Amino acid sequence: MPCYPAEMGRNSTRSDIEWRFLAPVMALVTIAFLATAWVKSGAPITTVAQGAGAPVHVGSQACAGCHASQAASWAASHHAHAMDHARPETMRGDFAGRSAEAAGIRARFFREGGAYLVETAGSDGKQAVFTISHSLGWEPLQQYLVTFPDGRIQTLPWAWDTRPATEGGQRWFLVYGDEPIGPADSRYWTRLQQNWNHMCAECHTTDLRKGYDAQADSFRTRWSELGVGCEGCHGAGSGHIAWARAGADGGNATRGFAALAHRRPAPDWSPDPGTGSPAAGVARPPGDEVETCARCHSRRGQIGTDWRPGQPIAQTHSPVTLAAGLFEDDGQMKDEVFNDHAFKQSLMYAKGVVCSDCHEPHSGKVRAEGAAICAQCHQPERFAAIGHTGHAPGPGAPDCIGCHMPARTYMQVDRRHDHSFRTPRPDLSAALGVPNTCSACHADKPANWAAAAVERWHGPQRKGFQTYADAFHRSRTGDPSSRDTLQRLATDNLVPAPARATAVEELSSWPAAASERAVTRALDDPDPVVRATALRHLEGQPAERRRIALPLLADPVRLVRIAAGYLLADLSFETLPQHLREALSAAIAEFEAALAIDLDRPEARANRALLRLKQQRPADAESEYLAALRLDPAAAAIAAQLADLYRRTGRETDAERVLRAVLAVDPGSAGARHALGLSLIRQKRPREALIDLKAAAEADPANARFAFIYAVALRSLGQPELASRLLAAAATRHPADVDILSALLQEALQRQDRTQALDLARRLAALRPDDPRFKDLAGRLGR
Repeated sequence: MPCYPAEMGRNSTRSDIEWRFLAPVMALVTIAFLATAWVKSGAPITTVAQGAGAPVHVGSQACAGCHASQAASWAASHHAHAMDHARPETMRGDFAGRSAEAAGIRARFFREGGAYLVETAGSDGKQAVFTISHSLGWEPLQQYLVTFPDGRIQTLPWAWDTRPATEGGQRWFLVYGDEPIGPADSRYWTRLQQNWNHMCAECHTTDLRKGYDAQADSFRTRWSELGVGCEGCHGAGSGHIAWARAGADGGNATRGFAALAHRRPAPDWSPDPGTGSPAAGVARPPGDEVETCARCHSRRGQIGTDWRPGQPIAQTHSPVTLAAGLFEDDGQMKDEVFNDHAFKQSLMYAKGVVCSDCHEPHSGKVRAEGAAICAQCHQPERFAAIGHTGHAPGPGAPDCIGCHMPARTYMQVDRRHDHSFRTPRPDLSAALGVPNTCSACHADKPANWAAAAVERWHGPQRKGFQTYADAFHRSRTGDPSSRDTLQRLATDNLVPAPARATAVEELSSWPAAASERAVTRALDDPDPVVRATALRHLEGQPAERRRIALPLLADPVRLVRIAAGYLLADLSFETLPQHLREALSAAIAEFEAALAIDLDRPEARANRALLRLKQQRPADAESEYLAALRLDPAAAAIAAQLADLYRRTGRETDAERVLRAVLAVDPGSAGARHALGLSLIRQKRPREALIDLKAAAEADPANARFAFIYAVALRSLGQPELASRLLAAAATRHPADVDILSALLQEALQRQDRTQALDLARRLAALRPDDPRFKDLAGRLGR
């Protein structure tokens, strides 16, 4: 499977830099555990260890002798072809002088001797010839990599469509379609978002060592195998081979591996005659097979390099929540998020189903085609009947896959099925605007038409395991009635863990004493991602409030410990007993080590700067911010944070200089414009500031803060009527913004407009239920 950029915006760094590594890497489509008989090495393969000590990687050829059938199955898998050197056996594109053009970019693909070459636009936008060093992925498309002298390996924007010509394939195409992406864009092929060493490498190789040299800003990336071999899923194999050579002692629980994925009890998937589905599930042990697959089949960042099977994914990685932009409000995949988050929302996951129940683990193929895969556990005659599907059986009738695994296409040609196995809900499409699978076949009909059909077949009561779409939608559209529902979702262990974590995250928009109680309960959640999300929610709270996180410094999972360490890094060590001092120091050290993995990324540098500020080390924070901006000169959010540091230290001219440098690279950056406007105001240059504040508000109308500050500036410069009109328009776009509504309330009170003031006071009281000022004012105005 090809590699895809982590963030699709202009900059991967978000407007509020978070410690949690938001640059997830890519994964593979299939599932595999063992390997084949030959190795594609990037470094010498380690020989089998002959004594005590930690296991080392030995290469997949060492496994094939005893596991011949598994090796044969693996040899044709997507895992086997995840990456390879550029050579005739693996390069699927047409390099016979073929040319392509799209989005104003031209390319020519050709060979000279044994080298595969492409002539296309380089880092300066001018045509140049590049040597392709590696292939990436196998089908339905294959991408190609160029290795640069500093060790950077970059993903070309051109990919080969491996599908048959009859399906539109056998062509070169741009993975971004017709969108023009220039050299200043972080998504451009020579820049950060297309850097293989960070974005793709961990999941397209075995035993990766990134090898980034921060001083030289260069890479010396190494691996034991290209592609995902045996040890990519089982861990280093030298101990296992030693165990086998010593007689395969049956008393060795791990068979010589450092660890194994935990096995679930034997399930009984026999269908219940009354329902047509298995009657009961099976307990799911922590660190099971799904967590092994999640290492690459999830949208996540990396926080540790010591992965091994048997651990929760949060021990070495930081999974995202079901955040808007990545997922639909109902949890369906939206951006490229892979299968883990979807699967963990499913009833199947809750019942104990694992990946290999449906996918043969070495070939990666499904165990049966189409709906037959579901018939392993569900009675096909019951679920293919018209009473269930609403469609007469026969050719063209929808099957389980079509109805319960809606698909999206990524990178122009790569069609992926959502693995949340959800009940079709066209009624949610009509109410909330989320996609529904009925429209895949009935695109000419509105969602209400499909919803009415489902109601005729199954009655008015909608069923389904995922029950949070309405709450997330209301929260994201500024409806305070979502608060109570989010509090329940955050603390209900029957709700899938990704949704619980998302509910905790959404509660940040709805402060209240009850919300804080829900977050406090979430600190004890059985899922580590929920616990870590609850810790992040506490950021910005007073120190005494944050001290409730102290016990989590000793959490068994690294993601939670480092979240606690960062949260509490500004506590005075002298106020803590010795054991907590040691725990806090250790957690901060783990956080530092996690950041060190990604010092090639501006967001990691910025996160380190935030830590330095907590530690009262502003000079070191400045150094980190400057390092981040060297990595990405257009990182507006980071520049704004550095400008704020300069503000606090009385260096306003330095703040202006940094922000203008960003705008020189990216003149359209709303974040840099807004920050520059604030700096100019502080320098008592309000007329100049107004130009930039206006530009920011117009460039990014989705940012409530930009609109509010621009309106305040207008009012202060004698344009109150225009300020009022802008605030009113902003309130329509941002109905839950307290600052905007408060400003409108103040205006209404000044005009003695009792009706509007009462409406605004009631809205503010709903947004801030624990603030007596709004409630009292609404009471007085309502009398």
